[in-house]
Amino acid sequence: MPNEMKTPYELGNQNQTTTWSDCIAWYEALARDYPGVLRFGTIGTSDAGLPIHAGVVSADGVFGREQIKDSGRPVFFNNNGIHPGEPEGVDGCMALVRDFCTQPARLAALGETVFIFIPLYNVDGSINRANTSRVNQDGPEQFGFRGNSRHLDLNRDFVKCDTLTAQVFNRFFTAWDPDVMVDTHTSNGADYSYTMTLIHTQPDKLGGELGGFLRDTMLPALYADMAQRGWPTCPYVNPVKDSPDHGIADFLETARFSTGYAALHHTIGFMPETHMLKPFQDRYESMRALVESALDFTVQHAAQIQALRRAAKAASRTRAEWPIHWAMDETNPGSFRFKGYEAKYKPSVLGGYTRLHYDRNSPWERDIAWYNRFNADITVPAPTAYVIPQAWREAVERLQLNGVQLERVDADRMQEVDYYHIASVASRPNAYEGHLFHDDVQLERRRAQVLLRAGDYIVPLDQEQARYAVETLEPLAHDSFFRWGFFNSVLEKKEAYSDYVFEDEAEQLLRDEPELAAKFNDWKAANPGLLSNQEAVLDFIFANCAKYREPEWRRYPVFMIA
Repeated sequence: MPNEMKTPYELGNQNQTTTWSDCIAWYEALARDYPGVLRFGTIGTSDAGLPIHAGVVSADGVFGREQIKDSGRPVFFNNNGIHPGEPEGVDGCMALVRDFCTQPARLAALGETVFIFIPLYNVDGSINRANTSRVNQDGPEQFGFRGNSRHLDLNRDFVKCDTLTAQVFNRFFTAWDPDVMVDTHTSNGADYSYTMTLIHTQPDKLGGELGGFLRDTMLPALYADMAQRGWPTCPYVNPVKDSPDHGIADFLETARFSTGYAALHHTIGFMPETHMLKPFQDRYESMRALVESALDFTVQHAAQIQALRRAAKAASRTRAEWPIHWAMDETNPGSFRFKGYEAKYKPSVLGGYTRLHYDRNSPWERDIAWYNRFNADITVPAPTAYVIPQAWREAVERLQLNGVQLERVDADRMQEVDYYHIASVASRPNAYEGHLFHDDVQLERRRAQVLLRAGDYIVPLDQEQARYAVETLEPLAHDSFFRWGFFNSVLEKKEAYSDYVFEDEAEQLLRDEPELAAKFNDWKAANPGLLSNQEAVLDFIFANCAKYREPEWRRYPVFMIA
């Protein structure tokens, strides 16, 4: 192969990964040389002002997205470099695209399937290049940084979209609507013999026949094919205790992650995680094998995958209820034949404690528990539609990014709606990806007449994008907009009192409002230790009295039309 056709990885010592500038220049040159195979260009701009690129490979030279979608062709999406310190997918994708361009048989094997890719998603992190931030990883010599220019992890940003980069991704993903996605990564965790481990869209969460197809057909085929390719693969090693000996659990990839986000669009998603302790060359080779394996399966089973996706989308339009939260089934594990190393414990030389280590001289192979079932533990009735007042534009913008159909209220009108009163919220004490995430939310469902204003948004659920709307707008969903803090201002009561004035007023309120007096008596009985706290006493009366009620306080401002 001429040197100009080789990738930077292939020209190096197999412990080096391409730079962003070399990667983009290489693809641009390839696209110029093979315009009938590869279309490559920018799809948006990162938070640091850098261009984000994507490519399209088509066996017949058709690259137009609308033409491809109108003809119903299968779409396979390979995303790379979301964590630039995990770059083997970046280099592997370059070689694969080159092979499509230079090997007619490899290109022809795509058939009708279109291969789309983002060569290096986190461009901001990729230019922040060093060799110091991956403490447990064996190579490459230099690599990019996990955080983007806003110091955010893009694989936690798919739903909240704090970054311009994630907004670009949302538009791109929604526009192409891929049937299968592979988002390439490197793991960090236990030690074991496998170079490749695999996170996948959790089948129970994907749901229906599509989820069953992933669990019963696609995953077994991928594991078998990877073994034949010389890269035995296991599920992502997520120990239920301190080591794999006690069993592993599927990763419940909620919508903040790429594979969980894909599920909102009824897309089968994979997040291959090569093992950080294996040499970079092995990680590169196994990643190439995994992407090709998933692609080949998609090509061979495209019609079935597409039919299952169409059925899932159609079913979304008429659901009577929606699962929005899942929990691991601890009573019904499967099993996996696992090849591990003996976990041992010894005194630490650093402090007075016992530390874990893995003895590679003591390998073992046996069946271990694999907790791969997740049951829906919160299900909500499906309304006919949601209503979002236009003031809450951050939520509206994200729905629009994801193709959710919205209607505008044409004139002011009163409307009977169901809504949630937020009884309590417990948030994380420290920032998580730029937010104080709400881990525990308690709701009360209520009904009222509210004023809808001209220009407010109706979100009908009789649409294919209903799942995205439900899992972002229902507050108890794993990664709802509410949990991420988009509606935090409704948790704040806007008016206050002066204690010396309100003390007298409170006495009168208790005489005038029997319901308040009954609530106060119950509160006193339940909280005797707070009776000496003037602020606690007056706060309770102020919050619960009818005279000074603020209807918007703790009222979740997304309403439901039954």
